[in-house]
Amino acid sequence: MMQQVNIGLVGAGTVGGAVIKALIERSEMLAARLGVRLAVTRVAVRDLQKAQAAGIPSHLLTQDWKAVVHDPSVHLIVELMGGTTTAREVVLAALGHGKPVVTANKALLSAHGEELFKAARANTANLYYEASVAGGIPIIKVLRESLVGNRVQSIRGIVNGTCNYILTRMKLEGAEFSAVLADAQRLGYAEADPTLDVDGHDAAHKTGILASLAHGFWVRPDQVHVEGIRNVTRLDIESAARLGYTIKLLGVIKSVTPGTPPRRSPKAKAPKPGILVAVYPALVRNDHVLASVNHAFNAIAVRGDMVGETLFYGRGAGGDPTASSVLSDIADAALDLHHGSHQRVPAFVAHASGKVQVVSMDKVTSPYYVRLTVIDRPGVFARIASVLAEARIGISSIIQPEGHEGATVPVILMLHDAPQAALARAIARIARLPVVKDTPTVIRVEDTAD
Repeated sequence: MMQQVNIGLVGAGTVGGAVIKALIERSEMLAARLGVRLAVTRVAVRDLQKAQAAGIPSHLLTQDWKAVVHDPSVHLIVELMGGTTTAREVVLAALGHGKPVVTANKALLSAHGEELFKAARANTANLYYEASVAGGIPIIKVLRESLVGNRVQSIRGIVNGTCNYILTRMKLEGAEFSAVLADAQRLGYAEADPTLDVDGHDAAHKTGILASLAHGFWVRPDQVHVEGIRNVTRLDIESAARLGYTIKLLGVIKSVTPGTPPRRSPKAKAPKPGILVAVYPALVRNDHVLASVNHAFNAIAVRGDMVGETLFYGRGAGGDPTASSVLSDIADAALDLHHGSHQRVPAFVAHASGKVQVVSMDKVTSPYYVRLTVIDRPGVFARIASVLAEARIGISSIIQPEGHEGATVPVILMLHDAPQAALARAIARIARLPVVKDTPTVIRVEDTAD
């Protein structure tokens, strides 16, 4: 039985530095808890001086990741460099040596996860990835272990702290998106190029990983429907609040039966059930716990057929919270090595299921919030309602917010359940009406009961 596990890190930035510090400062505590000693023996970095200034002992450092991965005395590789090109080489090389790998790289797993897990299986090695989703929240272990006996019916998560921070401040301060984004960039909550966050791509990486684990087959990035929050305005936030909702950017994974077109032939076959994997802004009822998750915090609600709904809440990013999840994986990997457990990989590597399919968003049915800018004159509502009636989409309420005067005014529509494709066609027709100005805003109303 292995008594000491030697760890090699590739990347020692904010998270990597926190991991190294914890492994050194808490070595006795970890050894007592695990029954095996953890030792950092090699660290690959881009900038030696920066790493030394951060307190990493110089004798551990190298600029050559291959010197770490190919070192026979290193038992476990921790990849924390980010990116998807060199990181892929690092992970494949380590797995090729039969070494377990711990990674926090959600972009890497999203782009190359299927390949990496196959490599782990082929080389009788393990791949651990708790920190790739929701920082310090242990959601991967929950799905892989705690809820293993459940059929996962739905997962809804606030998994991007930047977007949640922006939407929270818009609600609490009555501010516009652009102003809050600029402030978030100044404070370091958002990158100089915020595209990955505000356009939903970061959340999509994480949502795809969760979907793959929950449903037993690999969900490709191009199967994840992605929308961001750039088009959410202060008026949308205020209108949602008056209606009893809060707007959140959600990663959504749920079992669905695709909606059928209104004019479907009676002889047509019923659509097969599948899963929706998507990221989009949504109206969440204020009495649901996700509506009260504010600022940069993350939360994930998981509904299982046996356990019901469970909630996991915490910090989704940052050095220490993410390092906490990395340390958890290191501990798991060390115990597996200590006890000779050579392989533990998700079931979807062993047998991809053909029974479940990812459903296109076009076929999914949902209620909707729609904001229009219209010319303020009689007969406008009738023309809009006529288009929706022809598409067999019902209107539950029409609201004209107070305090808006002029040639054009905003109008808020709350619509009954409608297939995405049918609604898109109806909205395109409405946008072409002479009485409608500007591009309509459409936001889903999330039914958290399913």
